[in-house]
Amino acid sequence: MCGICGELRFDGAAPDMAAISRMSNQLVRRGPDDAGSYQDGPLAFGHRRLSIIDLSAHAHQPMVDEALQLTLVFNGTIYNYRELRAELQAKGYSFFSEGDSEVILKSYHAWGDQCVTRFKGMFAFAIWDQRSSQLFMARDRFGIKPLYLNQTPQRLRFASSLPALLAGGGVDTTLDTVALHHHFTLHTVVPAPRTVLQGVRKLAPASTMRIDPDGSVTKQVYWTLDATRPAQAPTETEWLTATREQLALSVKRRLLAADVPVGVLLSGGLDSSLLVGLLADHVPDLRTFSIGFEDLGAGAEKADEFEFSDQVAQHFHTRHQQFSIPNHEVMARLPEAVAQMTEPMVSHDVIAFYLLAERVAKEVKVVMSGQGADEVFGGYFWYPEMDKAPGTPLERFSQHYFDRDHSEYLQMIAPAFQVGDVTSGLIATELAKPQADEFLDQVWRLDVTTLLVDDPVKRVDNMPMAWGLEVRTPFLDHELVQLAARMPPELKLKEGGKFPLKAISRGLIPDAVIDRPKGYFPVPALKYVRGPFLAMMRRILMSPACLQRGLYQRDYVNKLLANPEAPEHFTRINGSKLWHLALLEWWLQVHVDGI
Repeated sequence: MCGICGELRFDGAAPDMAAISRMSNQLVRRGPDDAGSYQDGPLAFGHRRLSIIDLSAHAHQPMVDEALQLTLVFNGTIYNYRELRAELQAKGYSFFSEGDSEVILKSYHAWGDQCVTRFKGMFAFAIWDQRSSQLFMARDRFGIKPLYLNQTPQRLRFASSLPALLAGGGVDTTLDTVALHHHFTLHTVVPAPRTVLQGVRKLAPASTMRIDPDGSVTKQVYWTLDATRPAQAPTETEWLTATREQLALSVKRRLLAADVPVGVLLSGGLDSSLLVGLLADHVPDLRTFSIGFEDLGAGAEKADEFEFSDQVAQHFHTRHQQFSIPNHEVMARLPEAVAQMTEPMVSHDVIAFYLLAERVAKEVKVVMSGQGADEVFGGYFWYPEMDKAPGTPLERFSQHYFDRDHSEYLQMIAPAFQVGDVTSGLIATELAKPQADEFLDQVWRLDVTTLLVDDPVKRVDNMPMAWGLEVRTPFLDHELVQLAARMPPELKLKEGGKFPLKAISRGLIPDAVIDRPKGYFPVPALKYVRGPFLAMMRRILMSPACLQRGLYQRDYVNKLLANPEAPEHFTRINGSKLWHLALLEWWLQVHVDGI
C-alpha cells in the first residue's frame, strides 16, 4: 500500500522533478517505509512505500524491469498474485522479487491492457513502456485505490491524492459547477471523472487509460456489474451456500496476501463480527479493534457498540483493544482530519476512522473492515422505502436519497455557480443502464459501482492511509459482489435486510449480534448541531474567505444558522445541511486558498 505520483510531458521538455518531489512529500504519510523516484525522457515517477508484501529492497519502487523495458509505480494489493506468478513462470518469466508489484509488470508484458481482468484486488498503478513511450494506467473495479489526474496541453500529472496534485502546482482550482451540484445532492459524492476542482479529474473505477507521446488518450472500461437473474434460478439454500463459500474465499485471499499480521476493525455490527468469525480459526492471537465516543449523559443515546464488540471478542478469544474518544478530542482533532481529506467528506465516520486508525496503526499495518456489506446485501433503511415508493426510477430514488431537491439547491448556491438539474440527469442515466432486472437491482448496481466509491470507500482509504494503515474490504471482492448482484431483491431484504449474511452467521457468531437492530452509533460532538460544533461552523461560514468566495446565498446560510436543528435542515438520510456547507468551505480554505 503506497502513494504514487508522476508526470508525462508532451512538449519535449524534461519532467519537473521538483514538482515530483513536492507531490511525493505530500504523500509521505501514505508510505512512510521507503521512497523512490525515476526519470526516463519525458516521464518521471515518484513513490512512497508502505511495506506489506515482500518487505525486502527487491520490492522497491518505482520498480524497473530492465529486460522488459517497463517501469511501475503501484498502490494497492493483488490478492491472487501467487497464482498469477506461477502462471507467468510457466510461460517462461523469471522474477527478481517475491511480491505482487513485479507480477503486475510481467502480467502487462504477457497480456497487455487486458492484464487487469486477471487481477483480484485493489489497485491503482502506472506503467511506463520504454519501447513505445506510452504510459498505461489502471484502477480497480470499485475504485478502492484512488488515482487523481491533472492534464494540460503540455503535460499529464497523476497522484494518489488531490492535495498531492495541488502541491505539484499549476492546477486550475476553479470550482466545477456540475461537480458542486453532485456534491450537495449525493452526500458529497462526486462521481468520476469529476472533482469539485476544474483542474483535477479521477480515473473511473474498472477503467484503464493509455497516453501516447503526443498526449492523446485512450480509455477503456474492462468490467461491468451484471445485475440480472441467472437463467437457472438457484434455491435459497444454494444462494446461501455460494455466499458463505465466496465470502470465506474473499477473506482468505486478503489474509494470505500479507507478510505482516492482519487485524480486524470490529464495530460490533454483523459485518465485522462475521469477518472475525471467519478468521478466528485461521489466525492465532487475532487482533481486533473497536472505537466508541463519549455520550452526552443520562438519557442520551449510546455512542459506542462495545456491548456487542466485547461479546464477539470474548466469544473468539481475540486480542481486543477498545478506544473511547472524549468529545473534546473530536473537536480538537477535526482540523487534522480536514487537512488529510483528499476530497471534502461530511460523514461522521471520517473523523472516527481518522482517530481509530491513528491508534490501530501503532499495533498493526493491515486490517480488514466490513465496509460495503450494506450496499452489496441491502442493509440500509432507505432501500425498502425506495422499493415501495411510486413513480419513475429517478423519483423513487431521489425522494429517499437526495440531500436536497434542485429547487432548494438554487436557493442555496449563488447564481454564478448555478447549473441545471445535472444530478437527476446523471442518476436517471445510471439507473437506466442495461443488465439490471428490477428497480432495486438498478439501485444496488449504482451504489456499489458509483456512490460507494466516492463515500465509504474513499474515506476507508483516505483516513487510515493518513496513518500508514491499509484497510482491506472483503465484502467488495468483485466475485462476491457479482454473486450478490444476481440475487433476487426479496432474498436480500428478507428479515429486515442483509438476510444472506445473517443466515450464514447463524451458529458462527453470537445471535445477539445477528438479531440486534442495525447500529448507527453517533459521534455526539458532530451529530448535534450545537455548542462548539455550531460555533465553529458559524466562524467558517461568516469568515472573510467564505464571504469573498461568494459560493452560498447568504439568506440560506442565515436561515440554517438561526435554527440549525430544525427537521427541514437535515437531509433525507439525517445529515446536517449546515455541516455540508461549512465542510466544503473549510476544505477549500485549507487545500485551495492555502496553496
